[in-house]
Amino acid sequence: MRKITALVFLLTFVCSCGVKQTRNMLSEGDYDGAIDRAIEGLRNNKNAKGKQDYVYLLEEAFAKAKDRDLRTIELLVKDANPSKLEKLYNTYLQLNNRQEHIRPLLPLRLIKENRNAIFPFDDYSDQIVSSKNALAKFLYDNSKALMATNNKLNYRRAYDDFAYLLTLSPNFKDVPKLMDEAQFKGTDFVNVYSKNETNMVIPVRLESDLLDFSTLGLDDKWTVYHSNRQKGVTYDYGLIVNFRDIKISPEQIKERQFIKEKQIKDGVKNLVDANGRVVRDSLGKPVKVDNFRTIRIDIYEFTQFKACQVTAKVDYIDFKTNQLIDSFPLSSEYVFQNIYANYQGDRRACDDNYFKYFDRKPIPFPGNEQMVYDTGEDLKAKLKNIITRNKFRR
Repeated sequence: MRKITALVFLLTFVCSCGVKQTRNMLSEGDYDGAIDRAIEGLRNNKNAKGKQDYVYLLEEAFAKAKDRDLRTIELLVKDANPSKLEKLYNTYLQLNNRQEHIRPLLPLRLIKENRNAIFPFDDYSDQIVSSKNALAKFLYDNSKALMATNNKLNYRRAYDDFAYLLTLSPNFKDVPKLMDEAQFKGTDFVNVYSKNETNMVIPVRLESDLLDFSTLGLDDKWTVYHSNRQKGVTYDYGLIVNFRDIKISPEQIKERQFIKEKQIKDGVKNLVDANGRVVRDSLGKPVKVDNFRTIRIDIYEFTQFKACQVTAKVDYIDFKTNQLIDSFPLSSEYVFQNIYANYQGDRRACDDNYFKYFDRKPIPFPGNEQMVYDTGEDLKAKLKNIITRNKFRR
């Protein structure tokens, strides 16, 4: 019985909180929020006495929301501003959608007044169609006017408006063709290339990989990067990777010799006391203990080392003005290192993780060109980071 009472109290408390929240939304002018909250409260057992407050609140919120929207429409019609056509269309949609949101719950009974709640629904289909057609025509005419301005940002606005127009009317005139045109004319095309200001030859493979932007995924909706100029494309910007310096260290082999010692178990021996006498147990038998001995290894370690550092800068150029927009440092280092070792003695005297060096051999040093090329992956990652964080248009 106590459980049932507690459950009833909990449900009453939850309902009371929901009603209070709905009433607050209504008093604050959030009519559609109040409608949504009331509908949620009435979704289960709508005819229960405890749900009556929701019915009253829903009836009031609907009336006030409808009145507000109709007054908005009246003002928009009087204003007759074409730029307000979207708001007019959306307001008619809102009036219709609100009705469809409530319709599945009807009828809703007001028990004390012995009547059904009043929701005066209207047919807005003609107004929705006419305002949509007017909006579509306005978007089309306005976007075509934007296309005639020869301004990239206006081309982009036209593209977005054409895209919205297609959601209203998928087969409207020649909109798909105009969208393609707006997309092309609104795109910033960037020519990417490199300059070598060093005294060394830059490997062709490095330049090709570094400037292959198709693998970087940097193209976006309004920016396209080309490392090879294409016919019919006017390039707006240049991105130049200027190689400034390449430093390659000499081939080095460093040697060192060191000794490791360790105690290992080597059988057992009799335990003796301080006087050198054998210690015996209670049965008179000698007590045995582990016997340890020291092992040693002489290690001869060799380290092959060669390093390459590539320093560059990334220049952003505006081709219209032929001016430098910005410049960013770019550098990378690649280190070749091979460690191998020989030994004399017992290899168990050194740590297990050192054994791998005993299995290695000296290997040929990479050539200078290969060293420069091996900086490529790091250079490419850093170049991508620069471009991602620094757009041409800000």
